Amino acid sequence: MFTRVRGRVVRVSLLVGVGCAVLMGCAGLLWKLHGVAAYLADGDPGEGSYVQDAEQADRAAAAVLEGPAREVPPVAPASPVAPVTTAPPTPPTSPTSPASQASPDPAAPGTAAPGTVAQGTAAPGTVGPPAGLPWQSGGWRPSDPLVARPAAAEPAIGALFSPGDDADQDHHCSASVVHSPGGDLIATAAHCVYRGVFGFRTNLAFAPGYRDGEAPYGVWVPTRIDVDPRWIEDQDPDYDVAFLRMRRPGHPGERLEGATGAQTIRFGTELPAPARVVGYPNATEYPVECFNTARADGPAQLRLDCADVPDGTSGGPVLTDAHTLIGVVGGRDGGGDETTSYSSLFGDGVRAVYERAVAAR
Repeated sequence: MFTRVRGRVVRVSLLVGVGCAVLMGCAGLLWKLHGVAAYLADGDPGEGSYVQDAEQADRAAAAVLEGPAREVPPVAPASPVAPVTTAPPTPPTSPTSPASQASPDPAAPGTAAPGTVAQGTAAPGTVGPPAGLPWQSGGWRPSDPLVARPAAAEPAIGALFSPGDDADQDHHCSASVVHSPGGDLIATAAHCVYRGVFGFRTNLAFAPGYRDGEAPYGVWVPTRIDVDPRWIEDQDPDYDVAFLRMRRPGHPGERLEGATGAQTIRFGTELPAPARVVGYPNATEYPVECFNTARADGPAQLRLDCADVPDGTSGGPVLTDAHTLIGVVGGRDGGGDETTSYSSLFGDGVRAVYERAVAAR
C-alpha cells in the first residue's frame, strides 16, 4: 500500500513539475512577445508605409549611443554628391564627377582609389551620380576563393540596429545610403524593417561607416519607412526591399548624403553582371565583402554565389560598377544560405517604392 501511494505521489509530482515547466515556458514566451510588440506599429499596410514616431526614434538612437556605439570624428570627409542625373542612351565621353565614396579595396579594378575622382556617367535606368569606371569594360575579378572577407568600413554602408527587448542582436541587419533628391534615403531588406504579421519596427537606428563600436557619421533614425504592399500581404520574397527616409537626432537640417555620400541606384540591370556584396554579420563589428558575378535566378531574383555571408548581412548592398546599387541581400530564403546570397530584382516594383519614398512628405 505504501509503495502504491508513494508511486502516485511521484507521478503527481512529475505531472505538477511538467505543468509548472510548461507554464513557465508559456510565461517566458508571452514576456518575449510582449517585448517584441513594444517595438512594432501597423503603419499603413495598404500603401506599405509607416511614418515614424519621433520620440520613439530618438529613444532608439539614444539607446544605441548609450550601448553598442559611440560617435567619433570621421577620418576624412566624404566626397560631395552630384545632383540627380539620368544619362541619355549615348553618354558624353568625358564628364567627371566625384566618387561618392572610396572603395575599401584600392586594388579592386573598376573603383577609384582613395582621394581620386572616378570617371564616368550614370547609365540609363540609374538615379544618382556617376558610379565609377564600368566593370564591364574589363579589369574586374571575382574573389578567390569565393569566400567573404573582412572589409574596411565605408561611409555610405552601415549597420542597422534595433535596440530594446525584442531578442535581436545589437545590429541585426545592414543598409546603404542611396542617392535621392532629399539626400536622406537608405535601402535595406523589407524583412529587416517589417516583422511579418506583427508590423513595422519602431526601434530602428542606422550607423553609417560603423566599425568596432564607432559611428563616425553619427546615428540616424527613420522618419518614414516604405515597402511594397505585396511584401506586407504575405512576405513575398520577390518584394523584399525597403527604403527609409532618415534624420539625425540633435542635428536638425543635416543631410545624410552630405555626411556620407551615396550609392547610385539602378533599375532593370542586365544580368549577368560583375558585382560585390557587402554587409555586417551579427557576430562581428566590421563589414565583410565578396566579389562575384550576379546572375538572374528565375524572373524576379538575383543571386551571387559566395560563402560566409551570414545573418546580419541582410539588407546589405549588392553593387556593380563600384558604387551602383542593383540589389540588397534578402529575397529568397531570407537572403540565402551558406554559399549563396539572393536579392529581389530591382525592377518596376522596386522603382515604384523608391519613387514613393522620395515623393512622400
